[in-house]
Amino acid sequence: MKIQMFIYPGMTLLDLVGPLQVWSIWPGADVQLIAQSMDPVPTDSAMSVNPTHVLDDAWSDPDILFVPGGTEGTFALLGDEDILSFLEQQGKAANWITSVCTGSIVLAAAGLLSGYKATSHWIARDMLPAFGAEVAEGRWVIDRNRASGGGVTAGIDFGLALMAHISGDEKLAQQVQLALEYSPNPPFSCGTPAQAAPDIVQSVTTLFNAEGAEQRAELLASSVSRYQSRFGS
Repeated sequence: MKIQMFIYPGMTLLDLVGPLQVWSIWPGADVQLIAQSMDPVPTDSAMSVNPTHVLDDAWSDPDILFVPGGTEGTFALLGDEDILSFLEQQGKAANWITSVCTGSIVLAAAGLLSGYKATSHWIARDMLPAFGAEVAEGRWVIDRNRASGGGVTAGIDFGLALMAHISGDEKLAQQVQLALEYSPNPPFSCGTPAQAAPDIVQSVTTLFNAEGAEQRAELLASSVSRYQSRFGS
């Protein structure tokens, strides 16, 4: 099982580590952490991730192609033609094309989710249709050979669900879940907009839009224009 995970500056650490921890226990799994250089990749947390390979050394036929999400880092990728072209090319040979959080926006911008159901972080899901994807809510969504997870913590659920789906062995995924002692018991019931109080939802939305909103909007518009020009509307 060749698992290729693309990493980039500003990504959300748990978007990567959630499924990575799950899949690291997958018998026979081999993981590549792909980046533009071998320099440590800074995340949105106080930790960097060391790549294992650069783009030119990446498998050309991964079993699983994976992209984590983020905020500023994700939107920067939307303006990076080289990365979008790389992901488009890798997606042509990958058996599975996958993401967590806003990583699905990047995959969609690369033309890899056209006509597929996908999810993302709740604050970004509405961006998917601009790139031809169909929005679906859920901690994870599997549509044919595309799989996407919701925001951040959903990466663990997504990782387990995809492991069970691909292997056809729920017991394997259950064993991994037990090994990780994954039994969520959050202190508050506010993990989705439907559960959270309106003022909490508003404060998080305002926080997202507080800085860089104009630049993100410009990058999104430019990426949508690129998508339409390359893949049609």
